Amino acid sequence: MKTFELVGTPRSEYGKKAAKALRQQELIPCNLYGLGENITFTVAKADVRKLIFTPDTMAVALTIGDAKKMAVVKELQFHPLSDECLHIDFLEVNEKKPVTVEVPIQLTGHAEGVKAGGKLSLEMRKLKVNGIYTNIPDRVIVDVTNLGLGKKLFVSEVAVENCTIKSVKEAIVAQVKATRNSAAAAAEAEQA
Repeated sequence: MKTFELVGTPRSEYGKKAAKALRQQELIPCNLYGLGENITFTVAKADVRKLIFTPDTMAVALTIGDAKKMAVVKELQFHPLSDECLHIDFLEVNEKKPVTVEVPIQLTGHAEGVKAGGKLSLEMRKLKVNGIYTNIPDRVIVDVTNLGLGKKLFVSEVAVENCTIKSVKEAIVAQVKATRNSAAAAAEAEQA
């Protein structure tokens, strides 16, 4: 898991009015939960842009005043119309306690079903993975080379080294759907 450096400023005022005033100053209110006491702080919008808008899962090295903490992003809140980040919740992590995070899925390989005229469809973008944060990968790489026409790849068939997958085992990760051309070709092959 990659590490992202972030500096925050402790805050003492709470509530909607204080949060609105912070947002007008291009600051985002944040909370850090987890191992010790909860810490409330702010970060600059420009500082978190590369953390928020990345497909990878990252550990965050937070510096809040004099305190240094390791954390992962637990929840992001966005404005429904402008997509502006309104609030970030961080979860403190260490090498002893496992944590559950969502990790993006990346498909590799050229599926057999696509060669036969089908269309590859990614049904699940992220997997819930539980483990020590240093063992959690940036992305879950899934090879679809052996996926035939009309076949599905389930969560139960995916493995992540040194981690446990917490997503529903029967959920479909990817599948090769038949197109009109591939269905017609299959019907001709059966008649011949």
